[in-house]
Amino acid sequence: MTSAEEEGPRALFAGASHRWVRMLPWGVAFVLCVALLPTTIVVLTADYGLNGGVAAALAVAQAAPLLLAVVRPLLAWYVVFAADVAGALALLAVGFPERLLWPFPPTGIVGYVGLCLALGLRERRRTLVLVWLATAGANVALGFAAPHGFGARELLLTILGGVALLLGGVLRERSEAQRRLAEQETISEAERGRRTLLEERARIARELHDVVAHHMSVITVQANTAEYRLERLPPDVREEFTSIAGTARESLGEMRRLLGVLRNEETHGELVPQPGLAQIGQLVEATARARGPVEFTPCDIDAEVPETVGLSAYRIVQEALANVVRHAPGAHTRVSLSVAEPDQGGGALLTVLVVNGPPPAPPAAPLEASGTGHGLVGMRERVRLVGGTLDVGPLPDGGFRVAARLPLIEKDPT
Repeated sequence: MTSAEEEGPRALFAGASHRWVRMLPWGVAFVLCVALLPTTIVVLTADYGLNGGVAAALAVAQAAPLLLAVVRPLLAWYVVFAADVAGALALLAVGFPERLLWPFPPTGIVGYVGLCLALGLRERRRTLVLVWLATAGANVALGFAAPHGFGARELLLTILGGVALLLGGVLRERSEAQRRLAEQETISEAERGRRTLLEERARIARELHDVVAHHMSVITVQANTAEYRLERLPPDVREEFTSIAGTARESLGEMRRLLGVLRNEETHGELVPQPGLAQIGQLVEATARARGPVEFTPCDIDAEVPETVGLSAYRIVQEALANVVRHAPGAHTRVSLSVAEPDQGGGALLTVLVVNGPPPAPPAAPLEASGTGHGLVGMRERVRLVGGTLDVGPLPDGGFRVAARLPLIEKDPT
């Protein structure tokens, strides 16, 4: 028999969250030890007629190890089992009445059953089976020396011990199953979050492909037509433009293959041109017609807005409005775009602000069952992509605020 705890002694229920649960095994073991120690001495001497010194030694050997059972139940079982067998043999030397239990007195059965429960809560199934077989074997072997005959009641220790071992084992396996389930749920939640992030990044990459492909197409056309648009080009310059056009065409081919890896059977609708700042007003109007009310404050931008910034701004507004429809249907919403003047050492920032109030009572039914992306995960990825900042959070009145600041000059995100 080998213990299930190879890393060192650890008390029963030591991992419980409540202190009273951790102390429960110690309390039960202490009560059993204090109650059984004097009771065993009295029963063995007064009822069975055993010598007082021998009775005291057996009582200590049978009751004191119950405290050890909280930490080392298998080691305690070796001591108690040996003491119980020794006590049964010692009782053969005295003449006790036939009405009394033998080979194991009632006090010994109570302590042994408590010990078996501790064993079931700690040890593996194989160890529990071996413990029960040893108990049954000793019980039957002693029965051949029974002074007053051997019947069903003499097997009481084997029966009750087996029930306690079974009960403890079931409770232990159920606790382990719950612990493994909790661990799997934690792992699954982390994997779901990771998958959501990867899916959103792939979605953004598919959208940005169209933006980059447009620029590469322009480079290809300009390089191919340079010799027709520009007069008297030197041969080496003409060859350079031809090389640039060839490289651009190869890059477009590689990007198409990359897009084939990123796309799947569910992305057929993403072949349309990607939206930008100019389409935000249409998006707000469509949302207002469907649910309303939504206020929109546009801004005039003199400088050319990078396509990635415009696409990110559109998607942020789209996801924010979708969240309003799902979580606060009918709430008054305000969408605004503004440009902050460049600060010292920095560039101009496009501020995208979506603020909604609390939903009316009673809340209306949601317009959408699912969003366009993955909520805040997608917003953060888009803002990080262009090197901006994102500030989201609830408002004191029960509403919600989404504020994104996107640089109008593209920079490498950190």
